[in-house]
Amino acid sequence: MFGADKGTANLLDGKKLSIGIVQARFNADITDALYQACHSELLALGVQDKNITRVQVPGALEVPVALQAMAERDDYDALIALGCIIRGETYHFELVANESSAGVTRLALDYHLPIANAILTTENLEQAVARQTDKGRDAARVAVEMAQLLEHIG
Repeated sequence: MFGADKGTANLLDGKKLSIGIVQARFNADITDALYQACHSELLALGVQDKNITRVQVPGALEVPVALQAMAERDDYDALIALGCIIRGETYHFELVANESSAGVTRLALDYHLPIANAILTTENLEQAVARQTDKGRDAARVAVEMAQLLEHIG
């Protein structure tokens, strides 16, 4: 079995991978911290810095279109979506959270490409700050593991 038991270490070997990251600039303090944690973890997993591409977009709703452009290039083993949506007083939160997430998922399925979704959806800034580092690291690990897994089963 390749996965949860013997193969997990192999799944987290990023030495030969090329990873694309799309980062929303809205709530930049949070998304910058997400990026730093994600980038550091990718390097720790063996991904070479020259094989990590970062693009920035205005906000979470723009993340899927940039991911799509990267997926169409067929240069990446996995992609990562970084953003932060904090609930406000209007329905806009639900719209942005639902549409950005649906777009990311649809692209992963359409392109058969792992996309780690680390677009935070929180009630307040404190929740976002509490999650920014762990979720950034988690996104890197998910991207590397899924790229390796799909390579193995594909």
